[in-house]
Amino acid sequence: MVKKSVIAIIAVFVLWSILDFVIHGVLLSKAYKATADLWRPMAEMKMGLMRIVVLISAIAFVLIYVLFINEKNMKTALKYGILFGIAAGISMGYGTYSVMPIPYKMAFIWFWGTLIEATLGGLVIGLIICEKSE
Repeated sequence: MVKKSVIAIIAVFVLWSILDFVIHGVLLSKAYKATADLWRPMAEMKMGLMRIVVLISAIAFVLIYVLFINEKNMKTALKYGILFGIAAGISMGYGTYSVMPIPYKMAFIWFWGTLIEATLGGLVIGLIICEKSE
């Protein structure tokens, strides 16, 4: 189970890194430029720290499933990803929208992007962790 967990962590990390680029670097790039006064200038962004944050999040996401979910199958992994995505997405998107002057589109995409990332993360966990060993 350790080998599968490490593979799942790496796969989720890569998946989330790619999706973060699409969500934040492509879909929301205009919104970030329009609200530039809210963010650090690009030269001051802590991208190394952001990679560590994504890695730790992927580790926690996978290990919560591996260590605390008793029924390990594709259906459970997908449900886990969806529920995790709703919880994290609502906080990131609408929680932030409630206290910061960000455009509604940004809150909406943060919510749905997080939900999609976690759902696909659950799918990855299901494919890797729940795969039958030969």
